[in-house]
Amino acid sequence: MNRRLAGVALLAAAVVALSGCAASTELNAQWVNPQAGNRLPVKSVMVMGINRDSTARRIYEDAMVAQLNARGVKAVQSYKSFPNDGPAEQQAIQSAVASAGADAVLISRTVSVTNEVRVSPGFVAGPPGGFGWPGFYGYYHSYWSAAYAFPPSVYTVQNVLVDTRLFDAKEYMLLWSGSSTTVPTGSMQQTIQDFAKTISATLAKDKVI
Repeated sequence: MNRRLAGVALLAAAVVALSGCAASTELNAQWVNPQAGNRLPVKSVMVMGINRDSTARRIYEDAMVAQLNARGVKAVQSYKSFPNDGPAEQQAIQSAVASAGADAVLISRTVSVTNEVRVSPGFVAGPPGGFGWPGFYGYYHSYWSAAYAFPPSVYTVQNVLVDTRLFDAKEYMLLWSGSSTTVPTGSMQQTIQDFAKTISATLAKDKVI
């Protein structure tokens, strides 16, 4: 096998290994309230992340606010009004939403985290071992071919199920809901950015914003 072919084989193996680590978010289902009427599209939103990890909550709210702002929606993070961990009182939420001038509240929470075991098949790079070579030379070349074989790899992928809902800020009517599954990367920031981008794009596609 020449060096170029070996390099291509190594690159292919790297792609297979990394494919299980690519961040992705997919919508499992979404619903738009047919009775929303003129409440949609919303123009101003307070973003709330429900997470015991205060850092993850702030990263999520910042990311979602940035995505909504980029689509022309005025958005504000709830942690600016409720910096402490844990639930806030109803009256405090109503006052914060009113002060922000928001006409809707977007809430996301993690429902479950599951682990999925995946197996990528192995392969042998190059021509069949010993092709065109008899006897000793056939074995010799077949051994070199086997030297470029890549065994199957087993890896675990996390699936994070998230529930996201958009409520009207006046009557707290449910306007939109979506169930999504995210496969995280090693970076919390990148994973949350991907999630926020997908959700905001879906909201826009559904003409909710």
